[in-house]
Amino acid sequence: MLAQVLLALLSIPLGLLYANLVEWLLHKYLLHGVGADRNSIWSFHWHDHHRASRREGMFDPQYVRPLFTLGSPQLKELLSVSAITLAHVPLIFFFPVFGLTVVLSGVRYYFVHRKAHLDPEWARVHLRWHLDHHLGRDQNANWCATAPWFDVLMGTRKIYEWDDQGRITGEERVTLRTVFAQLRSPENRPRGRAPSH
Repeated sequence: MLAQVLLALLSIPLGLLYANLVEWLLHKYLLHGVGADRNSIWSFHWHDHHRASRREGMFDPQYVRPLFTLGSPQLKELLSVSAITLAHVPLIFFFPVFGLTVVLSGVRYYFVHRKAHLDPEWARVHLRWHLDHHLGRDQNANWCATAPWFDVLMGTRKIYEWDDQGRITGEERVTLRTVFAQLRSPENRPRGRAPSH
């Protein structure tokens, strides 16, 4: 019984990591890779969504138009996210907690991504890495929308510093090596005496 509970608890972070990996892979290789070709079914992401987000400071007006407008980028995004999410439903029957975590992550992705492009101020606070993806100098970085985990793991997380007028003042690439270096730095070590035994 205890082993089943521990396995279920471990399945949640594994499901979240897997969902983040899928997000990273699909965004990088499908939406930006294949989608760079204007004739691709995935071109809506780069040619419509990125252009609108860049022009409007993260806001994408597609998200305020009626959802079921034939051929709209918003409908294409909803259909593709739904298809990918539904493809993972069978996992629930074999690995219930893992599968449910992955499916709920797909649903969460759609709503979080949509909110980020309807409310840029919310995105500046809660999804800074996604703001960096759309408005930063390099739009071929920061592939994760919901959490930057695989961007850090794969070395594709770029943090941009912004001034009050929304201009970039600096940029830093974050890798696991830099994260661990920051954790080991003297200013991040606990202060005080070591406990005596």
